[in-house]
Amino acid sequence: MKFAKIPMATINRLSIYMRTLQEMLEDDVDVISSERLAKQCGVNPAQIRKDLAYFGEFGVRGVGYRVNDLVVQIKDILGLNRPWNLAMIGVGNLGSALLRHGNFIKHGYIFTAAFDVDPKKVGKRLPNGVIVNHVDELEEKIKEKEVLMGLITTPASEAQNIANQLVLAGINGILNFAPVQIQVPDCCHVENVDFTIKLDSIAYHLSASS
Repeated sequence: MKFAKIPMATINRLSIYMRTLQEMLEDDVDVISSERLAKQCGVNPAQIRKDLAYFGEFGVRGVGYRVNDLVVQIKDILGLNRPWNLAMIGVGNLGSALLRHGNFIKHGYIFTAAFDVDPKKVGKRLPNGVIVNHVDELEEKIKEKEVLMGLITTPASEAQNIANQLVLAGINGILNFAPVQIQVPDCCHVENVDFTIKLDSIAYHLSASS
């Protein structure tokens, strides 16, 4: 299922809706109104209806949404109706913490490869069973492990080189935690995660309200 010109904010909210709905499934909620879902997600009901309208008709007027059906439909929209194999490049403090994070597997993201240059880390078996390979083996292992996305947690000075290697290995999706903007071809989608930018936003709001 492919859609063009969908606002990125809508895609981000779909992820929030899905996670909220999954929590409701765990609480045995079968049907939910757009008003209740909106309250749980911190948006207004009109926003939910608008976001879903990009992809078709959902729910029943006057009744609401069947929770399980909507979870399945959103997963289909987001491409989460299948597992995604990940590679971690940089097994330092941040990389190690992310590798241990249970939410990745819960949502269908599976680390099947990890890379570093530190001789003390290369060859080490991680708690999830993945063996850390040297970065020199990146292209070979990426293909062997059928990796589809790469996570970069290297120092900023190494991030661009790693991104280049990932692209050469056929990776078109990169989540970049290094505090630097990396350049990739148009065929590759990059999401940058810089915690200090989020802190800047909090600092601004705190300062503006004081």
